[in-house]
Amino acid sequence: MNLRLPALAVLATALVAACSKAPPEAVPLPASAPVAAAEAAPPARRVDAWLGRWQGPEGTFLEITGAPGAYRVTVHNLDGPRSFEASATEAGLSFVRDGVTQTVRAGHGADTGMKWLADKQDCLVVKAGEGYCRG
Repeated sequence: MNLRLPALAVLATALVAACSKAPPEAVPLPASAPVAAAEAAPPARRVDAWLGRWQGPEGTFLEITGAPGAYRVTVHNLDGPRSFEASATEAGLSFVRDGVTQTVRAGHGADTGMKWLADKQDCLVVKAGEGYCRG
């Protein structure tokens, strides 16, 4: 009697069973899912979701207006408001301020580096120490 043949049959059955398992069930996304989903959207659609006013600390704010190809960013800081033409990019919403390209991106309050915004979840970050949130 040939013992290798039953062993091969058992191995083949195990391989077929392993390959035919149903895919794992979907795992719920963590609380940061809206940010991740927004980052996955095409640049213009992602930026369109950012239109409006975003509050910063001490009366500061960031306001985004416009439409694809013609966005405008207004930054109101302690020195007053300044407006800049902006464009949607893969990295976020880019604009030039004082000769330096700045990029607005989605984030959380902790990403802003500002204690006043640390507990917020729906935020836009320009750079460390400059962020604005909703809610």
